[in-house]
Amino acid sequence: MTRKPPNAGKGRKKGVPNKVTGELKAMILQALDDAGGVNYLKARALDSPNAFLALVGKVLPMTVSADGSGLKKLVIEWQDQPPSSE
Repeated sequence: MTRKPPNAGKGRKKGVPNKVTGELKAMILQALDDAGGVNYLKARALDSPNAFLALVGKVLPMTVSADGSGLKKLVIEWQDQPPSSE
């Protein structure tokens, strides 16, 4: 039988969030608020669409549920100009 170290299994309990991750998220949200919030993000969508869409990809849900009637596809299209009203 192999002996375990005396502190084996004494880590954090399941579900306890990482303290550093929470603090970092709070700092990022505060910086976004200080930079202008929604208006800042709108400006970045126009001047840096690749970076903005990368951010959108990070915050979209990772799974999309379908009703079982077949494959579903989510398409995001970026337009530099508003569509013409014809």
